[in-house]
Amino acid sequence: MSLSEAGYFDEGALVGVLTTQPLDRVLDYKAPEGGCYAGAFVEVPLGPRKVIGVVWGPGKGDFDASKIRRIIRVLDVAPMRAEMQEFLVRAGDYTLTPMSAMLRLATRAPGLSNPPSMRKVYRLGTGEPDRATNARQKVIAVLEEFGGLGFTLKELSKQAGVSSSVVKGLVKQAVVSEEDTPRDVPFAKLDPERSTVALNTDQAAAAKGLCEAIQKDTFNATLLRGVTGSGKTEVYLEAVAETLRRRRQALVLLPEIALTAEFLKRVEARFGTRPAEWHSGVTMTERRRTWKMVGQGGCQLVVGARSALFLPFQDLGLIVVDEEHDTSYKQEDGVLYNARDMAVLRASLCGAQVVLASATPSLETWTNAQAGKYNRLDLPARFGVAVPPTLSAIDMRLEKLPSNRWISSTLQAAVKARISQGEQSLLFLNRRGYAPITLCRACGHQVGCDQCDARMVEHRFLKRLMCHQCGETKPVPTICPACEAEDRLAVVGPGVERLTEEAVALFPEARIATLSSDMFGSARALKDQISEISEGGADIIIGTQLVAKGHNFPHLTLVGVIDADLGLQGSDLRAAERTFQLVRQVAGRAGRAEKPGQAMVQTFQPEHPVIRAILSGDEEGFWNAEAEERRFAGVPPFGRMAGVILSSPDMQEAFDIGNFLAVNDGPIRKVGAEVFGPAPAPIARVRGRHRVRLLVKAPKGVALQKAVSLWVGQVRGSNQFRLSVDIDPQSFF
Repeated sequence: MSLSEAGYFDEGALVGVLTTQPLDRVLDYKAPEGGCYAGAFVEVPLGPRKVIGVVWGPGKGDFDASKIRRIIRVLDVAPMRAEMQEFLVRAGDYTLTPMSAMLRLATRAPGLSNPPSMRKVYRLGTGEPDRATNARQKVIAVLEEFGGLGFTLKELSKQAGVSSSVVKGLVKQAVVSEEDTPRDVPFAKLDPERSTVALNTDQAAAAKGLCEAIQKDTFNATLLRGVTGSGKTEVYLEAVAETLRRRRQALVLLPEIALTAEFLKRVEARFGTRPAEWHSGVTMTERRRTWKMVGQGGCQLVVGARSALFLPFQDLGLIVVDEEHDTSYKQEDGVLYNARDMAVLRASLCGAQVVLASATPSLETWTNAQAGKYNRLDLPARFGVAVPPTLSAIDMRLEKLPSNRWISSTLQAAVKARISQGEQSLLFLNRRGYAPITLCRACGHQVGCDQCDARMVEHRFLKRLMCHQCGETKPVPTICPACEAEDRLAVVGPGVERLTEEAVALFPEARIATLSSDMFGSARALKDQISEISEGGADIIIGTQLVAKGHNFPHLTLVGVIDADLGLQGSDLRAAERTFQLVRQVAGRAGRAEKPGQAMVQTFQPEHPVIRAILSGDEEGFWNAEAEERRFAGVPPFGRMAGVILSSPDMQEAFDIGNFLAVNDGPIRKVGAEVFGPAPAPIARVRGRHRVRLLVKAPKGVALQKAVSLWVGQVRGSNQFRLSVDIDPQSFF
């Protein structure tokens, strides 16, 4: 029964409460004094504890009535709407996730059970410090970066990395203001009529199309495809403005927290104030405020990471998924969901528009647009005077590089020319650390993680080896752990740190900045580095895929892709698509201002179809060819897949259960699907747990979830055994 059907429950009435605890059912409770509405967030007793739950509907009454306990209290937050309940149910059914885990996604805000109260918050004041110490400057920088957002004393001290006494000292001088405010207050109103950018003809036409769709107040999905630098952001911000005019709420999803700083500045310029933020870099105070205000209608626009999809919007009218092709929209642990697909589902349930924006859309989205399921709007040219970069291949077979060099002579000359002209160059290598392999030249042993079947990556800047699967680190050894030979360990292959070392040797006078997600202690430090680069603070940028996503470096005119073949290796069915997207995206960082850009792609396979497609710019031809290959193979988006991972500290148990499932695959065969495996996962041991994988392949349109649920429901393992199902897997590790 839905929440809207259930209505109001009088005091003492039997109600069903879904809690966030790992239970497989809704629990019966008695309605509290004063009664409660369906959808109310409540605090209930569970054993000796008090836990949060939602009144899901009437109770079942299949439990001893004398033992049924009363709801402790109704929380002072907006009740869950019926469409939100349906979203959680359908998302849980699709991903085969227990409802308790889905509810946890929807209640990820601290202090929801706290009663309304006052608190002291700290913001930037009007005074000047009598002494500009380093600690004081850190506090001021944090307050300037986050605009008018309020911090508690503890949050501000932690964010700035200073003691609370530094903050209190600045309060005495009026540099920082201390205010008593309610804990959770509405966000400042955004002004949809404020506009600072004149759209070109293509942008205006695309914005008009989106606004006309929004005016219908019905569900629709649109692919907004524009070449890098074409101004997609300004177009969909016009859609946000139209949504606000209609007094509905909007959500913009970004793939990386590092993108938020620049994007928030653009939003503030367009609407006159900052929106709410929802991501891991936001303080707990602001997370609670955003969660509550979204539900009460005191927040018009949220900019956030994928988990923002589970906020309790009062009237959601627009969801924008920026860089919709990005793999970070897929949650790979806990609840396994794809935020792009869940955005479409959520929009369909609340009569909202969903805009999927990308220069290189996912094949799934491109196919839906080709089939007419999604609208499609194109921005074929760059905004203003900027033109797309020229692309060329460097055939590494002709370069004759020494074994410890990766920057070709051709690329080296091009970088030197840019430096002499006062322009920036980007050297792109999608591999973190210094070197991916540490090899013993005496016995051939490759240093691996003690907890995983993965090689450890040297991070020379940290002077550690690191496992990129479990995060385990250890000092760089001097003696081989296998044969104990001394001074015979050698690093093999490059990472961005090793590339930086080479660049320093080749370009000794250049200012070099390295961008990699694991090299910054905080999101703020990463944002500061990106901002400095944008203002011309580096001659050469060396980076991983982090630099391919949405950044605007106006002085950057040359991009060098160090190893374009890297992503083409392995058996991933999306390898060609991802390589095409990544190289085209990173190439698009060049020449985004007045000066023309150039992208040079180092490859040992210049004749490879993907490399040819990248260089030719025939994107439609690439998508057509890729779609035809996938259709012939019957794989997504023209077929369905589900991955099943079995893990246990006991390798034999994992394989025994895998073999049992392979033999007892009746539910899978009944719907015309196939089972492949069991086989060791590509990384067969992670954090001490052995991993066995099975893959289900089914025709499109098959009721795969029901079949998989029946199939894996036959399994009974030990307390240490774990089974997870990944519907529509994006990776196969």
